[in-house]
Amino acid sequence: MHLHKVPSMFGRLIPSAYRPVLANRVFRRLILGFAVSYLGDGMSFVAVAWLAIELAPQAATGLWVGGAVAAYTLPGVVGALVFGRRLRRVPARRLLLADNTVRAVFLGAVPLAWLAGLLTPPLYVVLLAVSSLLHAWGSAGKYTLLAELLPDEQRLAANTLVSSLNFAATIAGPALAGVLVTYVSSALVLGLDALTYLFLAVLIVRTRLPESGEVSAVDRAAARGGLALLRSHPELLGLLTLTWFFNLLYGPVEVALPLHVTDDLHAPGTLLGLYWMLFGIGALLGGLAAGALRQRPLWPVTVGIVIGWGLSLLPFGFHVPTAVTVVCFALGGAIYGPFVALSVTLMQAKSPPQHLSAMLAARSAALLTASPLGTAIGGPLTAALGPRATLGGSGLATVALGTVACLLLLTRRRNQ
Repeated sequence: MHLHKVPSMFGRLIPSAYRPVLANRVFRRLILGFAVSYLGDGMSFVAVAWLAIELAPQAATGLWVGGAVAAYTLPGVVGALVFGRRLRRVPARRLLLADNTVRAVFLGAVPLAWLAGLLTPPLYVVLLAVSSLLHAWGSAGKYTLLAELLPDEQRLAANTLVSSLNFAATIAGPALAGVLVTYVSSALVLGLDALTYLFLAVLIVRTRLPESGEVSAVDRAAARGGLALLRSHPELLGLLTLTWFFNLLYGPVEVALPLHVTDDLHAPGTLLGLYWMLFGIGALLGGLAAGALRQRPLWPVTVGIVIGWGLSLLPFGFHVPTAVTVVCFALGGAIYGPFVALSVTLMQAKSPPQHLSAMLAARSAALLTASPLGTAIGGPLTAALGPRATLGGSGLATVALGTVACLLLLTRRRNQ
């Protein structure tokens, strides 16, 4: 279907930057698959932690929740490094297909084991871990495939659409999962997540896609070269350090928030779904608003986002009404949403053009470890301090991180 066949009123509603991209039939098919898959990921925000709460013994709930959430993401780092030599020359289409097939099979085994009465916390964590082994490669394959499919001038629009779908799924997925884990079963929600990956895998098989490209986003040689380049540019190394610690301190939130709902508030899964849904709405609106910040200094805005996100978590550390923390989490989403786009734009603006790809590869390789490591740390922290203190402590540490970055930025500008 060509663009001229789109009804004229609908066509006028689409910003001009996105019209050529949406005119591409293959891209439209892919983005449908991504949308369905992202919806499954959005549901897993709630279901992964909630099922761990249901399976774990009460004395070790925090540890098992942290282990489950980390297992859903952290093995992707291992897969990125261990399989690097074998997979970095595999075509993007096959990488994406392999990741979605593995996700569908092993996440699908969770409800089957649960229905058979065989699902235990260790088996659950193992199934989640294996399901995520190829996920970093699947993500690399996805963005490489888009680069192969579209010309240079259309890639930014395509990446923005894909990112917006991810935020939109964070709105719908947790809300739907909150209802399903309360009235049906969290294990069956993960079964639905598996079906969304199966849907994308089938769509990839049935669509004629580029086969000639190679994945280079997680190439260890490029990463080493990029890290050496970053060390020679202190400002960019500082940006990567700030981003890494920001992602690390976000990790415990994914563990502590569901336990805050169950242990501190004694509330159902619908409240956890509401938290993530409103966070997603805020992040989507904040991300779309990031375009209005183009004329503003990027460094101060980026540091301000770090401090603002930390401040939005501080109320969780006090005995305030639930409505207050719900509003703060939604506001935090609006603050958090633009961070990735702004930090990447800042690196693009400050990197030497001839070294940009190597530096971005190094950035991706380094950041693969941050949030999963924070999630893994979140389990023991929540068990030791409690969910409320962990959330408030994450906020306080994030404010401290942003304050240190602000002071360093001011010092650097005075010395220039």
